[in-house]
Amino acid sequence: MTHRQIWFLTGSQGLYGEDVLEQVAAQSRRVSDALAGYDGIVAEVIAQPVLKDAPAMRRMMLEATSDDRVVGVIAWMHTFSPAKMWIGALDALRKPLLHLHTQADRDLPWASIDMDFMNLNQAAHGDREFGFIQTRMRQPRLTVSGHTSDPAVLQRVADWSRAATAAAELRTMRVVRFGDNMRDVAVTEGDKVEAEIRLGVSVNTYGVNDLVAVVDAVEDREVDALVTEYADLYDVAPELLPDGERHESLRYGARIEAGLRRFLGDGGYTAFTSNFEDLGGLPQLPGLAVQRLMADGYGFGGEGDWKTSVLVRTLKVMAQGLPGATSFMEDYTYDLTPGQELVLGAHMLEVCPTLSSTPARIEIHPLGIGGREDPVRMVFDADPGEGVVLGWNDLGDRFRLVANEVTVVTPPHEMPNLPVGRAVWRPKPDFATSTEGWLMAGGPHHTVLSTALTSAHLDQLAEIVGLELAVIGEGTTLRAFRQELRWNAAYHRLAGGL
Repeated sequence: MTHRQIWFLTGSQGLYGEDVLEQVAAQSRRVSDALAGYDGIVAEVIAQPVLKDAPAMRRMMLEATSDDRVVGVIAWMHTFSPAKMWIGALDALRKPLLHLHTQADRDLPWASIDMDFMNLNQAAHGDREFGFIQTRMRQPRLTVSGHTSDPAVLQRVADWSRAATAAAELRTMRVVRFGDNMRDVAVTEGDKVEAEIRLGVSVNTYGVNDLVAVVDAVEDREVDALVTEYADLYDVAPELLPDGERHESLRYGARIEAGLRRFLGDGGYTAFTSNFEDLGGLPQLPGLAVQRLMADGYGFGGEGDWKTSVLVRTLKVMAQGLPGATSFMEDYTYDLTPGQELVLGAHMLEVCPTLSSTPARIEIHPLGIGGREDPVRMVFDADPGEGVVLGWNDLGDRFRLVANEVTVVTPPHEMPNLPVGRAVWRPKPDFATSTEGWLMAGGPHHTVLSTALTSAHLDQLAEIVGLELAVIGEGTTLRAFRQELRWNAAYHRLAGGL
């Protein structure tokens, strides 16, 4: 993200003369500087020269599209910029677009306004012309109105910048699947070719023993360094310490981590999957290694679930620098106390420790599934806070994202016999509406839990990448949600045929 850019474009025309255009350029720079100075915008805002004619506009959009550093473009029509000049430019643009409807000064100088002022400050005029041509060309974009001195305006631009950066991540993401997905499971399947066409993400499979060869080649000194790091960062169970009877299990967990890091780094992969049914020569299911890699920003999905792996990586990129955390998750079981219903989310091993502000404890326990050696893993409870749960399914004719707004709570009781990372949450608007709506939408059982992002962030991402998003949250009713799904189906099928 440190090398990402957003280009700020200002539209005008040659009609006004050089003196006016100099004022346009100076005032445009004030607006772009306000954006560039806002910490929430996660890419560098680069002001471009004022655009006055169609060839320059088209060249600018072609350059933005071809420059891998550019995650999106912000456009503002400071004066009146006739929209026919923008047709070729908009047709050439293949990056996210934000239309900023603003003006240089917040307040009008009522006593001194004359026609010179009106000709210079007419974004209310010029942006309507630009808005029309975007709508006429069915140009996907976000429109933000207001002055850049307003924190709410800056935050909306910042949220868009995160979504644009996440979309850029998708376009270059490489995912490796170690083995196939869990046998006979439907929802973890998906059209990988369509995902690459629509989103850009490339998903490919390697045999698990390709990974095993790299793991076996890890040198002891690398294992030693990781074991020392574990002891420094976490609460390690006594039997796993150097003088403990299970220390070799911890060392093998470290060996898996070192091998995974090398395999992913050498291949340029930022997300991966594993599967307890297909471990090849690995004597234990990767648990600790997966948790540590997720904490460093890698995407992960269990049982070969590449779609969730992609989501974990995408949301981690989008949430970078925000308070809270993002993790692979699964709705596992419920507390159905009337009026106090809760969801207990976990997985066999692979929940990201960034969900907890308390240092995790590294333990070793039988897995009870998969028939391998006892795996090491980090155990912790997720911090309370507001969050969102997101899943991705393949409906055959399109992809759908399903989200549920939740409140993560402190577990009401201790869970001494559940040695995994876990989160407990209260779904919105209530348990029945949440779960029935999720099932109605065909939402998957593997999800991403984020306490850093909101459904507003997800909405921006879905709009940019052109995916359906169905949100269950405060105010959702099943009748309205059912109708929304039907309208979505009609829209996306129609849009897909155009």
